[in-house]
Amino acid sequence: MTTPSSISPFAVSLFFEIMENRDTTSYFTLLGPFNHTRAQQFLSVMVLTTVFTSLLGNALMLLLIHQDHRPHMPMYFLLSQLSFMDMMLVSTMVPRMAAGFVTGKKSIFPTGCGLQIFFFLTLGGGECFILAAMSYDRYVTVCHPLRYPVLMSWQVCLRMTLGSWTLGSADGLMQAVTTLSFLYCSAHEIDHFFCEAPVLVGLDCADTSVFEYVMHICCVLMLLVPFSLILTSYSLILAAVLCLCSTEALRKAFATCSSHLAVVGLFYRAAIFIYMRPKSYRSAAHDKVVSAFYTIFTPMLNPLIYSLRNSEVKGALRKCMGQCVALNQE
Repeated sequence: MTTPSSISPFAVSLFFEIMENRDTTSYFTLLGPFNHTRAQQFLSVMVLTTVFTSLLGNALMLLLIHQDHRPHMPMYFLLSQLSFMDMMLVSTMVPRMAAGFVTGKKSIFPTGCGLQIFFFLTLGGGECFILAAMSYDRYVTVCHPLRYPVLMSWQVCLRMTLGSWTLGSADGLMQAVTTLSFLYCSAHEIDHFFCEAPVLVGLDCADTSVFEYVMHICCVLMLLVPFSLILTSYSLILAAVLCLCSTEALRKAFATCSSHLAVVGLFYRAAIFIYMRPKSYRSAAHDKVVSAFYTIFTPMLNPLIYSLRNSEVKGALRKCMGQCVALNQE
C-alpha cells in the first residue's frame, strides 16, 4: 500500500521560502491546555495515553489493510488514507504540546507555528474530501453494485485521493502564509495548545476583518462542499433502499454505511463547531476542548468504529491475531 505524496514539495518549499523572510527572533507562546497542578497532570497523562492508543489503532488499521488481501478494494484504500491522515494529525499537534508540558518551554517560532497551521488545515481539509469519496463509494456499492468496477475503479479512487490531498494542502498553504504575514502586537501569547489560524489572527494589531471573512468562507466551503456530497450520496442510498420495500435490504444498507456515518458524525460535529460559529460566540476554553476532541480523540475512535462495525476488518484482525498466536506457539 502506498500513500500519495500529495502535500506537494512545491507547496512546502514555497512555505519555507516565504517564512525565511520573517524575523526569526520573534516567537509565540503556547499557553497550552493544562497547568502544572496535580489534576491537570492526571489529565495530561490521560491525553498522552489517548494519543498512544490513537497511533497504535491507526497503525494497526494500516497494517491490516496492507497484509490482508480481502480488503484490497478502493474503499479500504480510502480508509487507509483516513488512518494515515489521523496519524499525521496526532503526530503534528501533540508532541509539541507534550514537550511544552514536560519541559515548561512553551515558545514556538513562526516557522513551527506556520507548519502546524499548514498541516492541520491540510489534513483536516483532506479528511473532509476523503470522507466524501468514501460516501460515493458506499453509494456505488449499494445502488450500482454491478457497475462498481467501472464507477469506482482504481483510477477514479486515486484521482479522488490525490484531489483530497491537493485541495487540503492548497487551503493549508494559503491560510498559513497569510496568517503569519501580519504584524502581531507585543503580546504573542496563544491561548491554545497549538497554532490555529482563527486564534492567531486575533493577536494581530491591524484590522483583519477582511481576511477573517475570507478565511471563514474558505472554511465553510471546505466543510460544506464535501458534506453536501455526503448528504447527496446517502439521500440516494436511502431513496433506493426505500423503493425496495425490503427489511433485509435496509439492514444490509445500514451495515454497509453505519461505520462511515459514525465517523462523519464525529468529524463534522467538531469541525463545524470550531469553524462555522460566529466570532461573538467563540470561547478559548470551548475551542481548546473541541480542538482536543477533533485532533486527539476522534483519530482514536475512527479505527475502533471501523474495526467493530466492519466484518471484513474484523475478519482481517482475527486472521492477524491467529497468525501471531501461531508464531508464538512455534
